[in-house]
Amino acid sequence: MSNDINEKSLPVNSTASAKKLSTSHKIIEAFADKIAPTRHVPHGERLAQLTNEQKLQIQTIEDHAISNFSGMLDELESALGMLRIGHHFGWRTLYILHSKKTIRKYEEILDIKIRDVFAEEGPSAERSIGLALAKKATNFWKAVSGEFKIENRREVK
Repeated sequence: MSNDINEKSLPVNSTASAKKLSTSHKIIEAFADKIAPTRHVPHGERLAQLTNEQKLQIQTIEDHAISNFSGMLDELESALGMLRIGHHFGWRTLYILHSKKTIRKYEEILDIKIRDVFAEEGPSAERSIGLALAKKATNFWKAVSGEFKIENRREVK
């Protein structure tokens, strides 16, 4: 990698160019397509093919969480969203997307441990820029703990 990276040589998408971007964000934008996804995942292969047992498990977890929940409704909604995408992206992507504290809160709401319910990586995991950066730049758990800062960790290609 050349040390001659300057702002004019970095490709920035039209949405991002409307904002003032930090140098690190510009570098991430420049290399995002080279880092992730490592391969193009066809639309038909992006979804986890859930078994009837897995579908029933999700429905049971959801029903239990809804009927027993007390608290801020937006937290229940977010936990249910995590439940619905977990099989597609896997628990590693969820740990990149959310802090450990948030994961614990959602696990408590859903009465699950995500590592017991979801695979390490689902069929859409390769689409996560944050996961790809965590894998290539550092130790995964250092990235999760915040020791290594990941820009655009929530972006999917």
